[in-house]
Amino acid sequence: VQLQASGGGLVQAGDSLTLSCAASGRTFSPYAIGWYRQAPAKEREFVAAIDRSGTSTRYADSVKGRFTVSRDNAKRTVFLQMSSLEPEDTAVYYCAAAANLYSNYKNWGQGTQVTVSS
Repeated sequence: VQLQASGGGLVQAGDSLTLSCAASGRTFSPYAIGWYRQAPAKEREFVAAIDRSGTSTRYADSVKGRFTVSRDNAKRTVFLQMSSLEPEDTAVYYCAAAANLYSNYKNWGQGTQVTVSS
């Protein structure tokens, strides 16, 4: 599966933004999809993930209660709804696929830049 993240942009602190991860290739629904982010001079970190059916999710502590991950398998797309954005959320956001929610993620797509101004 090939993945492409989109929807990033420049927003102000407190704003909301929704990212999309679109899949192409032969299969999509068998994979869990995860969102990661990488800020300048920092290591890539886990943000959120959703299992293949969309019934189970997990989040990093830093985004719990503010971010929501969902998926539409018919549209081969996973969404990351981000609210109450903070300058610390500024990063390039990537999506990736895994066999299940807690597996190693791979098939990294190109990221999308999110910049939150204070």
